[in-house]
Amino acid sequence: MQFTRLMGFATMRFERRSLCHCTREMVDLSTEIAGIRLKNPVITASGTFGYGEEFSELLDLNRLGGLVVKGLSIVPMQGATPPRLHETASGMLNAIGLQNVGAERFVAEKLPLLRRYSTAIFANVFGQTTEDYVRVVELLNRAEGLAGYEINISCPNVKKGGIVYGSDPAATYEVVKAVRQAASRPVIVKLSPNVTDVVVIAKAAEDAGADALSLINTLLGMAIDVETAKPRLGNVTGGLSGPAIKPVALRMVYQVVRGVRIPVIGIGGIRTAEDALEFLIAGAQAVEVGTANFLDPKVAVQIIDGLDRFCRRKGIERLQSLVGSLEC
Repeated sequence: MQFTRLMGFATMRFERRSLCHCTREMVDLSTEIAGIRLKNPVITASGTFGYGEEFSELLDLNRLGGLVVKGLSIVPMQGATPPRLHETASGMLNAIGLQNVGAERFVAEKLPLLRRYSTAIFANVFGQTTEDYVRVVELLNRAEGLAGYEINISCPNVKKGGIVYGSDPAATYEVVKAVRQAASRPVIVKLSPNVTDVVVIAKAAEDAGADALSLINTLLGMAIDVETAKPRLGNVTGGLSGPAIKPVALRMVYQVVRGVRIPVIGIGGIRTAEDALEFLIAGAQAVEVGTANFLDPKVAVQIIDGLDRFCRRKGIERLQSLVGSLEC
């Protein structure tokens, strides 16, 4: 009798373990961006995660859906004059000045280390002329280990009087079309929020051949030290990021999703699984985590785990079933 009870108890424990295992297996966090399949929708944002390898001792990079490296230019750049960072209420101002090792050194020194991981690696690309963008992409085309390109169009076009590519539909169309024609991989265009109508810019990028969009980049801001009457940043102005910009980013993602047919990646103030879920419900296929990486280098993995817990709590088998589910 006692043996039978013990066997029954053991069977129940086995069944419970099996049930838990099945439940975990049923949660599908995967997504797809421009034909690139990601194991989950959480990507670390350019400029906040170095070249990726710097974080390898702090978290398992294989857990990430994707990783976007620091912006790459055709030649190395030293960046802006310090101070470069200033903490604000619920956010941060930065004026790093796009410091980077250059595309050639990235391919030779950084990319080989990243190839060891099963995470999608995206190269962020920028330039001061359309030709600069194309040259970087052509150089990266010859390298192995990249899933795609994220094109930063929040840069001034020096050939056209310094107008920012991403603030003008015609300039956006020009650079995106040139990059799309040169690129051998999917092209994601990162949009600036510092525009009158972000949907107009998004459509220009789509018409030029963009495979996906990511938004938003930082909002332009500044801070002043009242004791010295000097700017807090060496560059005077800088990009505002962090929780303070999330409502703006969410609104813009919502608008762009409804204005284009290509996938959208949401960026802006994401710190928790709940933040990420807001962007997914608004229609984003994936999200990028930026400033929060400075506060906690493991935050992206915590968000992934939080998404998994949310799905299991709600009985959701596929996270993608939530995408665009906003009820208005």
